[in-house]
Amino acid sequence: MAVHIRMRRMGTNKRLQFRIVATDSRMPRDGRFLEKFGHYDPTTEPAKIKIDEERLAYWVKNGAQVSPAVKSLMKQLKKRNAGK
Repeated sequence: MAVHIRMRRMGTNKRLQFRIVATDSRMPRDGRFLEKFGHYDPTTEPAKIKIDEERLAYWVKNGAQVSPAVKSLMKQLKKRNAGK
């Protein structure tokens, strides 16, 4: 089973929110997932990003592939934390 870390779309039209989940690569975007460990709300200013980095590291260590969108969120989160 190939595990991917990607975003799952939640919310309604024009009020999008995303959950960051570990899922089997064969599942659809909003389908079943193995574990959720973060969320992203782009509608607020600044956008809310929360990721459980310990669980993310666990999944990556065990071979999960991180999607480009989640990589981008991780970079944004690191920039914010470095500025504090």
